[in-house]
Amino acid sequence: MTTATPDTSQHVSGTRRLVLQNSLMVNFFVLMALYSGVLGVLLPGQIAEFDPANKANNLAILFAITSVFSTLTTPIAGALSDRTRTRWGRRSPWIALGSLIGSFALFGVSLMTTFWSLMIFWVMATVAYNSMQPAMTTIIADRFPPETRGVVSGFVGAGMTAGLTAGTVVAGFLAGERVLAYGLFALAIAACCLAFVVINRESPATHIPRKKFDFKTFLKSFWIDPKAHPDFAWAFAGRFTIYMGYQAIATYMLYILQDYIGLGTEGANTAIAKLAMVTFVCLVLSSVISGFLSDWLQRRKPFVFGASLIMGIAMLMPLLRPDMTGMYAYAAIIGLGYGAFMSIDMALMTQVLPKTEDGDEGKDLGILTTAVNIPQILSPVMAAILLNMFGHNYAVLFIAAIIFVFGSSLCVLPIRSVR
Repeated sequence: MTTATPDTSQHVSGTRRLVLQNSLMVNFFVLMALYSGVLGVLLPGQIAEFDPANKANNLAILFAITSVFSTLTTPIAGALSDRTRTRWGRRSPWIALGSLIGSFALFGVSLMTTFWSLMIFWVMATVAYNSMQPAMTTIIADRFPPETRGVVSGFVGAGMTAGLTAGTVVAGFLAGERVLAYGLFALAIAACCLAFVVINRESPATHIPRKKFDFKTFLKSFWIDPKAHPDFAWAFAGRFTIYMGYQAIATYMLYILQDYIGLGTEGANTAIAKLAMVTFVCLVLSSVISGFLSDWLQRRKPFVFGASLIMGIAMLMPLLRPDMTGMYAYAAIIGLGYGAFMSIDMALMTQVLPKTEDGDEGKDLGILTTAVNIPQILSPVMAAILLNMFGHNYAVLFIAAIIFVFGSSLCVLPIRSVR
């Protein structure tokens, strides 16, 4: 198994590296805040208002449909960014335009009054944001050498995990002011992405030879043979299974607090914000510390393996204590595990990419991102089926999540090209 060899002429150092590193952290913070706030609080609340009796099934339908679009968009946009040749670079146009189009569509969601009109605007936002995200992720592979990616990924992971918490807090407190909440998230991501491409100017890509486009060859490039690249396949499987478990809980958190813990609508929205605050410190500390330790030891696998086990332990807590005490324990422990996982997993992904001569890092990282998107399709559907089978007892979701998360830890062990 060989790993991708990036163009070292693009690598940054000194002040430029710090600025780029912190800019990535801020952008991913805002993007994850948007996702967590919208997907975890605003959309479930809006859908529940449309049809309270069918809220769980409708939420599963929305996640399934939009995730199909995001799964297809991410690798295609990544591949197209690899082929982009402009004086603003390969990635910057996708970051700027994707954020602007996505933000207009997201604000439109806030004005919708029916489920299917909401669906249309959210699909538009999903496609735009998932066109932007692979370009932003690939910058880590483009501009940082492998031996420093643990720290970079740690800071980015800290931004992502902190964003997940902050977005939930903001959305929880602004749930009653829907237009303001959606508008705040839309404006924040558009402003940050435009500032990012201006501050971190990408080198012109007009001098890079253009690839001859053949549609059949283009389609074939999305298949990466697991026999030829087993580490890539195992990394994909590990990421897929851990998100199958994590999404099953995160997607239904509002309903878990209402129907499993027994809180009212207002109490559940407030509880989400409080749980997110508990998680926040654990997430950030775990992400940054794990990133530094991973670079210092030059090890990735033990951190990802341990993070998976910790996440599984977190999901046991609400089973043992189906009350707010159990949920607070879950919030703290999941912060430790998920924070470490998000920071080191990103560094691991950049080091298992197949070696190519054509610079296909955007496409390959886009394919790995589908290991997050596909669970967004399958996990809510799986959860809805399990809830219907077991009389809407949300304990079954925690049991299924534990199985998937523990399974993820086993997928890390066969990886050989990364220690």
